[in-house]
Amino acid sequence: MSQAIQKTLRDSAAMRWTALLLLALAMFCSYIFMDILSPIKDLMQETRGWDSTAFGTMQGSEVFLNVFVFFLIFAGIILDKMGVRFTAVLSAAVMLIGACIKWYAVSDSFIGSGLETWFTQNLNYIPGFDELGVSPFYEGMPASAKFAACGFMIFGCGCEMAGITVSRGIVKWFKGREMALAMGSEMALARLGVATCMIFSPFFARFGGEVSVSRSVAFGVVLMCIALIMTIVYFFMDQKLDAQTGEAEEKDDPFKVSDIGKILSDRGFWIVALLCVLYYSAIFPFQKYAVNMLQCNLTLTPPAADSFWANNSVTIVQYVIMLIVAAAGFASNFQKKANMKYGLLALSIVALVTYCYMGYMRQSAESIFAVFPLLAVLITPILGSYLDHHGKAASMLVLGSLLLIGCHLTFAFVLPMFKGNAVGGIIIAYTTILVLGASFSLVPASLWPSVPKLVDAKVIGSAYALIFWIQNIGLWLFPLLIGKVLDATNPGVTDPTQFDYTAPLVMLACLGVAALILGFVLKAVDRKKGIGLELPNIKE
Repeated sequence: MSQAIQKTLRDSAAMRWTALLLLALAMFCSYIFMDILSPIKDLMQETRGWDSTAFGTMQGSEVFLNVFVFFLIFAGIILDKMGVRFTAVLSAAVMLIGACIKWYAVSDSFIGSGLETWFTQNLNYIPGFDELGVSPFYEGMPASAKFAACGFMIFGCGCEMAGITVSRGIVKWFKGREMALAMGSEMALARLGVATCMIFSPFFARFGGEVSVSRSVAFGVVLMCIALIMTIVYFFMDQKLDAQTGEAEEKDDPFKVSDIGKILSDRGFWIVALLCVLYYSAIFPFQKYAVNMLQCNLTLTPPAADSFWANNSVTIVQYVIMLIVAAAGFASNFQKKANMKYGLLALSIVALVTYCYMGYMRQSAESIFAVFPLLAVLITPILGSYLDHHGKAASMLVLGSLLLIGCHLTFAFVLPMFKGNAVGGIIIAYTTILVLGASFSLVPASLWPSVPKLVDAKVIGSAYALIFWIQNIGLWLFPLLIGKVLDATNPGVTDPTQFDYTAPLVMLACLGVAALILGFVLKAVDRKKGIGLELPNIKE
């Protein structure tokens, strides 16, 4: 009998990692769309008239409904009542709808349409929100940016719902097993979406020598269709698992408002939630401006039009090399034979150096920033495995905060000193971006697996939803703030490659300082209350 119970999909390593892959691929696609306009900020200003304030307001709109209409709280309730598989498919469908709206907003068809006229004349004043200073629109905001913001709001509802659903799904399939490794691996794959976006968004926008920003967004829409397919396949896998185990989906355990009260009354939960909002606010909003920041601080000379490095095919080659970096580095963590392990690691390093050389020869800010997740892909499984077997989650959060502070200050003060030095500036940029990516990998590997230690299993969906809601406040506020600070500190600057980014970067470094302080507070609380954040996830 006991042997029969063990033979479920969850007990098969291949099946539970397949389930993880499906969820991770869906998040990979959503990460691409999330930042699809980030590497072409300069083109949005040139072709659609979006200044930094319009760009930042539109980017911050992604999480507006999650924060101010409390959609994420409802998403957590839906997740707890309806279960992982239903919510996964729902979130992918919502993302696809929002993506289609955003695509139409930046397409040529929108220009001169009745919708453009309506958005130009309306949504210039939103009662209540304008008085509070939190409106997602403002008078004078380009109509295309307003409509794109509407689509991005809908996409954001689905994206953040998907985030808490994936976290809950991993807990369901990996609890008591290699959960930190699974969460770290999922985020490592998903973050390759950032690199994919940085490389292919400008590629499609400039394809054929004619600039069209809508092509980049259309590429993202196709990927969101793929994400929906992935979640549907996961739906049937998860359904079969429940049929095998006889377990009911979480919807049979009724949601109680009092459960949220229990979560909110826990000091450890609040420290983790604040750490999350501070840390993520210093990363995700930065990603939306990072390419433009590099354009402003590096001396980049585009290769001659007839040069090999100006050829579109180089983009494909560079992306293939990036995949080799990621795949070889990731796989090296799972090799038991030393020669295979170090052979794959060496291949990954050689491919990384080759990729960086190609980025330098292409003189492309977007391909330079695309290295952001590559070191994270390599070390996240290492960190996840270490946490599973040895613990020290709170200590890793402290280390991540220190690295975050150092990186933003380097971008603010060191990188500008190398402007005019083509080689030195790019070396500083590559090194800092790789370290920042490594810092970011410390968070999912250490923070998210800690949440089940803080709350009861039956309300873990609501706990993730509350953390994501608090996090979303920062993800709404800081893209907008960066845009406003850029315009305020660069009066009269019309060239999108001549902004001074010092003030926004110092602001982001201050978030890292606050996160560092909270990291030490969390360690103290953990020692006092015995939460077990420093303990391994796998019980011997």
